Amino acid sequence: MTHVPQRPPFGDDSPTKGSQASDGVRRRTVQAGGLEVPVLEAGSGPLVVCLHGFPDHAASWAGILDRLAQEGYWAVAPAQRGYWPGGAAPDGSYRIASTGQDVLTLIEALGREQADLIGHDFGAAAAYGAATLGPSRVRKLVTMSGPHGRQLMNALVADGDQQRRSWYMFFFQTALAEGAVEFDDFALVDRLWREWSPGYELPDAERAALKETLGAPGVLTEILGYYRQLFTLPADEAAQSLQARAFGAITVPSLYLHGADDNCFSVQLSDGMDDLFTNGLERIVIPGVGHFPHVEQPKAVADHILGFLNS
Repeated sequence: MTHVPQRPPFGDDSPTKGSQASDGVRRRTVQAGGLEVPVLEAGSGPLVVCLHGFPDHAASWAGILDRLAQEGYWAVAPAQRGYWPGGAAPDGSYRIASTGQDVLTLIEALGREQADLIGHDFGAAAAYGAATLGPSRVRKLVTMSGPHGRQLMNALVADGDQQRRSWYMFFFQTALAEGAVEFDDFALVDRLWREWSPGYELPDAERAALKETLGAPGVLTEILGYYRQLFTLPADEAAQSLQARAFGAITVPSLYLHGADDNCFSVQLSDGMDDLFTNGLERIVIPGVGHFPHVEQPKAVADHILGFLNS
């Protein structure tokens, strides 16, 4: 996988001027939704937006960006709200409706009417939100390691195995979380990667770049907001209605990938998703892969993605 050195927020580039990263991957900022959003991008052609999760950042998409660019796509990986200094949510929300709207706003800011979306973990949630709130803006949807619907919340109530896997979600609700995550050079983040992807070791340079992102001023508290808002509803009734819509049916052709060895989310959580996908859902379980398929097996994942996007 290509390593893109992290310089929060990806350097000082203006919204109209980019800088070269590595192997054809460029970095710049884009004005969207009241934020200067750092993005990595490669290639030109039909737009594909790649959305990261936690504990991760846009740089982990670099290998996929290169591959998509080689196949004739304009591949863009934005930092999700909260993931850079000055990138705190303008409305204070880290819920799926807000991050989904971010995606739609970015597509418009990039000058396109429509895009393909690829999302992992919380990035998958943002992609689902975009596809439900603005289906005409999404041509095809690819998600991984994060099922759509209420399966996860149901499992957190009734499934002891998933409760054990998701211990960190509950811990992140506490005031101890910031200090615990930062302690000993983000040792907890190292632990999560080891536990969630037991057959994979994140290279040292990429581990250091990720920790640089997480350790940037003010970022960690904002990131924990994604978890601290998981179990609550917005106070505003209109926001509640929008949040409910974001969990609705997906009407665009969709592909879902899940690692067979994912120790964060059980692969069984994606069982029964089909009813929410009215325009077809292809589900692929990848053997020997944990929670980060696009990092662990970028070639195989890119093959699946391109086969679907080009079909």
